[in-house]
Amino acid sequence: MDEKNKVKESVFWIELERIKPNPFQPRREFDEGALSELAESIREYGVLQPIVVTRKEIGVAGPDSAVTGVALAVEYELLAGERRLRAARLAGLSQIPVIIRGDSTDKMKLELALVENLQREDLNPIDKALAFKQLIDQFGLKQAEVAEKIGKSREVVANTLRLLNLPQEIQLAVAKGAITEGHTRPLLMLIDHPEDQAELYKNILASNLSVRDAELRARTIARDRARALLDPETRTLQEKLENALGTRVHIERKAKGNSGKILIEFFSEEELKSISDKIMPPVAMLA
Repeated sequence: MDEKNKVKESVFWIELERIKPNPFQPRREFDEGALSELAESIREYGVLQPIVVTRKEIGVAGPDSAVTGVALAVEYELLAGERRLRAARLAGLSQIPVIIRGDSTDKMKLELALVENLQREDLNPIDKALAFKQLIDQFGLKQAEVAEKIGKSREVVANTLRLLNLPQEIQLAVAKGAITEGHTRPLLMLIDHPEDQAELYKNILASNLSVRDAELRARTIARDRARALLDPETRTLQEKLENALGTRVHIERKAKGNSGKILIEFFSEEELKSISDKIMPPVAMLA
């Protein structure tokens, strides 16, 4: 390892008051209880893992700058380790161990903070979605590139970004943990019907609905809306199929022609077998 790299990996002790926060920190919420626990650990054992900062020299005009010129002062900006920095302040430390990296681009600052939080699964889904959006909108990354940087699939990135299509009230509930990320799936099913979506959201909160129950209600709402658009004859056929099979059936007609498709729902392996037996009776019954 050359001398330059040795310096980069060396650990220094820096006064906390000289370290500025990362302006691209994706986390908006910090659990005060968890920070207090970390602060207690730091009081007992110290900061076991250095934070990462970047070092900058800035010009400062002194009282005799007309004679001596502009003096240089050093400041540090946090790249990764904000929880440790906050907890160290709570613990009353005056200094903290740091690893100093060279000047970093804004994109790198966001990436480092994002990856650090994701590795600890420390970001709520909305903050995660906002960070993904910032990487895409501000720095021109594609969804696939974001996925590669965080070690996830493109589908995970796309599904997380979809959360930002939810109303602000629901996004806040997800961020605060009032509802889970799983609950957003049925809510997103009703994205084109805001009144139904708002009603389901209220039901989830009021009745403490599980994700499965919320999905069943969302499907029921979607089915009833689709049924209302069917012509009377098709609606009657759909009801007959539901009665015969004992489950929900959706008939979807194509805009032109007499073709379409039939969707039969099932909610367990036993129900699937029962439907199959009704459509195709066991061989013994056909003999």
